[in-house]
This record gives sequence, C-alpha cells and structure tokens, in this order.
Amino acid sequence: MKPLSLSQKVFLLILTSIASTILFSFFFLHFLYKDLYLDSIRESVIFQGENTASHYHYGSLNEEIIEKIHWFNIVSEYEVLVVDTFDELQEYFPYQIDNSTLIEQEDKETLSQGKYILKEGYVKEFDRNIVGAMFPIQSETELIGIVYIYVPLAAMQEVFEGSLPILILAGTIFFILLLVIVNRIRHSLFKPLTDMQVLSKEVAKGNYSSRLPLTSSDEVGQLADAFNLMSSSLEEQEKRKKEFLSNVVHELRTPLTYIAGYTQALKQQLYSSKEEADSYLTTIEKETDRLNKIVHDLIQLSHLEENLYVLEQEPIAMAQLLYDTVDLFKIRLAQKEIQYSTKVQEDVIIVGDIKRMEQVLYNVIDNAIKYSPLHSEVLIDLGIDHDKMVLTVANKGHVIDKEDIQRIGERFFRTDKARNRSTGGTGLGLSIVKQIVTLHNGTFSITSDNQTGTVVTVRIPLLSEENTS
Repeated sequence: MKPLSLSQKVFLLILTSIASTILFSFFFLHFLYKDLYLDSIRESVIFQGENTASHYHYGSLNEEIIEKIHWFNIVSEYEVLVVDTFDELQEYFPYQIDNSTLIEQEDKETLSQGKYILKEGYVKEFDRNIVGAMFPIQSETELIGIVYIYVPLAAMQEVFEGSLPILILAGTIFFILLLVIVNRIRHSLFKPLTDMQVLSKEVAKGNYSSRLPLTSSDEVGQLADAFNLMSSSLEEQEKRKKEFLSNVVHELRTPLTYIAGYTQALKQQLYSSKEEADSYLTTIEKETDRLNKIVHDLIQLSHLEENLYVLEQEPIAMAQLLYDTVDLFKIRLAQKEIQYSTKVQEDVIIVGDIKRMEQVLYNVIDNAIKYSPLHSEVLIDLGIDHDKMVLTVANKGHVIDKEDIQRIGERFFRTDKARNRSTGGTGLGLSIVKQIVTLHNGTFSITSDNQTGTVVTVRIPLLSEENTS
C-alpha cells in the first residue's frame, strides 16, 4: 500500500475534523430537542395542570373557572380536560399512547393517593408524540374528578423551522470562511515545503545560488530560513573549494613548470657554461624542496584539522622558547635592516606540545619579518592577561584589508593578490598555526591599521592545577 503524503494526511485530518464538528452539531441539536425542549414542555404541563387543579375546591365548578379553562384551550397549545370519572376521561381521550390505554389500574391507584401522573408517548391519530399529565381532584374523603392536560409535540424540524434559514446562512458563511482559511493554511504550509523540495534538487545538482522566500516566522518559516543558511554555507564552501583547488593548481604548477623547463634545458644542453648548468640544477632542487614542503604542510594541516595529531603535553617555559626562536631570525633581520624589540614576562608557563608551539612562534615571527619593509621595526611582546598567555607580534608592513583579515588562515590564502614568489612560503603557515592554537584551547587573531600596523595575537591558557593533574 502506497503511504499517504503529508498533504493527504492533512486533508484527512481536516475532513475528520469537519465530520466530527457536524456529528457534534447533530448530537447537540438532538440534546436541545430531547432534553431542553422536552424538559420545558414537561415543566409547563405540570405547572398548568397543578394550577388548573387548584381552582377546584371540594368538587365545586363555577362559571368563572369554566370560562378560564375554555379561554385557556383557545389561546394555548395545551388541551385541558376536566372529568368526574376514569370512564369519562377514556371517552374524551380514546387514544392509545405507545399502544397502551391512557389509564391503567396502577394509574388509578396513584391518582387516588393524590399524586399526579405524567404520560408521554406516540399517538397514532395525532401522528406525533404528546406530553400529558393527570391531576386528581379530591374531596376530604375521596377522588371526585380528574384534570388531564396534554400537548402534542412539534417534530424536530418544526422546532427549528424558524431558525432554519439562519442556520443555512450561517452554515454557508462558515463553510466559505473555513474553505478560505484551510486553503490559506494549505498554501502557507505546503508551498514552502514544495519550494524546499525543488530547491533541494537544485542543491543536489550543485546549484547553491537559489533561496527560499521567507513569508512567515513560524516553524515552516524558520525551516526555510535554516535551509537558506545551509544553501549560503554550501555556496560559500563551494566557492572556497574552487578557490582552494585553483590555488593548489597554481602552487604546484609553478614549481613543476620550473622543474620541467630547466630539466629540458639541461637535457638539450641549452647552457653556455658549467656555472649556468649548476644554477639550473640549484633551481630544480629549490623547486623540488618547495613541492615537498607544500605536500608536507598539506598533510600536516589535514592531520591537525581531523584531530589525527596527538599533542605531547608538557609544561613549556614560553620565554626561553621565544628567545630561541628569535635567534633563528637574526641574520634575516640584519639583511633587511629591521630593528626588533622584545618585551617578555619570564614566568609565562603553559602546557602543550613544545614542537608545535615552536612552529607557532616561528611562523608568526617569519610572517612579520617577511612582510616588513626595509629599515622597519618588529615588536614582540609575551605577557599574561588573567589566566592566559598573550603573545603579540607587530610589524609596520602594508595594512591588510578587513575582508582579507577574515580570510587569513585559509589554505593558500595570501594578502598579496599577485602571489609574489619573493615572499616565499606555501600559503599554509598561518592555517597550521590556527589549528595548533585551537588544539591548545587558545585563540588566534589579527588586527591591521595605519597607526599600529599589523598585530598578530595568540592567547593560550596558562599552566594550572587542573591541566597538571
């Protein structure tokens, strides 16, 4: 059996609700007729009967009472019979109620005791039900008469005949309103879902540019908003993926082009001296090393991002590690005639992987020197802010655009749009730094403006009793 669709389920739900409403209305009308209407008739019959019987005192019947009874029979729907004996009552009302005579033996005994009797049921001659009651008229010693009052009941359709046009009009208006409301609900509920189905197929094809219109703020609207966010994220990732692949191709193609070109030159002996041939070999060696470094950095970054790398946790004296790392750059600093200053708080100790932290320091300082102009200055500060180590490295290189700052740390991203090879590197250094800092529960940030220059800040939690136990 084919499962029902969501729209079919909702339709069945609405149909069931309408049917339940109609069924409830039927039972409610039946209740109004059977209980409220009949109860009011019974109460009225009893009241009128007791009121009529009270006019008789010891069997006396004067003209005034007769006139009142005659007038009452004319102006009301009730029929009143006043008789002296049971046989006389049977003569005036010879009909059967529900196939039984009006007066039974037990009824006579009840009336003789001064109690009234309520009788109701179907009378064939009237072709309808009646409600009636018999009331005794007693002297001081015996039953001297009977008052019988009854009223034929109107059929249910007659009870509501006056209100039937109003019910039909109200029902029609209600149905139209219900149809409009249900249609709007169906449209607002299923149109976004249908749009999502269409959009999901477009996303499956690789088209991430389409968006769903937000027409409501309910759960369906929130789902559409989440779907749009997902599409935007996929579109952005697809853009980054294409850019990443383009960058990988560029980074690999350039050294491969050098290697292939100089290999052909050597193979065809397109050189004029041994020194020129040696320079070709040196270039091939450099580009081979560059390819190796790109592959190594990509593997390392992949391991860091997939949490495949396990940190060797140990206490690290960051001041000494910083001094040792700065010493590695003294020759390069001298070559570019860059002044540097260090402000170090000696008691900074963290828990982490010393090799990876050395890699962080090396990459951050290397970038500061690499992008600093000649005769400039690099400032290195190591301190403590509350329970964190704070390392800042600042240089006076070119100001980085805000949109570029947000992308620093992406694979192969460089702020020099021309991808100038004079700066070297693979474009993966800061990506690796960010991942290492993240693994140490730290944060990595960059600011850049004309006043302070470009400042790289690394924050990592200090050594505490918790991470030493």
